[in-house]
Amino acid sequence: MNSIIAVFHQYSKTSSNLIDPQGIVLLCSDLDVSRTDITILMLAWKMKAEKQGYFTQEEWTRGLMALRADTLDKLRKALPELEKEVRTPSNFADFYAYTFRYSLTEKEQESIDIETICQLLDIVVGSTFRPQVDYFVEYLKIQNDYKVINMDQWMGFYRFCNEISFPDMSEYNPGPAWPLLLNNFVEWIRDKQA
Repeated sequence: MNSIIAVFHQYSKTSSNLIDPQGIVLLCSDLDVSRTDITILMLAWKMKAEKQGYFTQEEWTRGLMALRADTLDKLRKALPELEKEVRTPSNFADFYAYTFRYSLTEKEQESIDIETICQLLDIVVGSTFRPQVDYFVEYLKIQNDYKVINMDQWMGFYRFCNEISFPDMSEYNPGPAWPLLLNNFVEWIRDKQA
């Protein structure tokens, strides 16, 4: 435990007792990971971090104990196993939902702007569902009906990626089971393919 806290203090600000965005940049550098890499989101998920860009000592301790990493070197070596854990289907759905909640910048906030959503989609599911993400990001950037995305729409897209064959989408049935945003998206793709 003392070792985990000692590593925490290498990156935390003494005044706030938090690892802030500057500390996370330094941590990423020491871990040889880009700060926009999905690995940092996975680490935040493991810690159950609540505020984007910040880790409390409690969150840090919880995450590193779960990873059995009490040094920076052990943390670096634990990251590939963490990625395997996150990528199991049961954990990935939770991680995907967590990513949305973690990206909300204010407590009362319920939606995220389109530009941020496009970046998150690329980082979180781009490697798994590349064609769907590329089309959806293109659609989000050209449509004028939505300025933000809510959790229902975010989770609806994940369900769409997992349940609907792409690009034919023959089994897609627009209706109340899907957010209107996805009905519009599918209609846009079908028009584009016609």
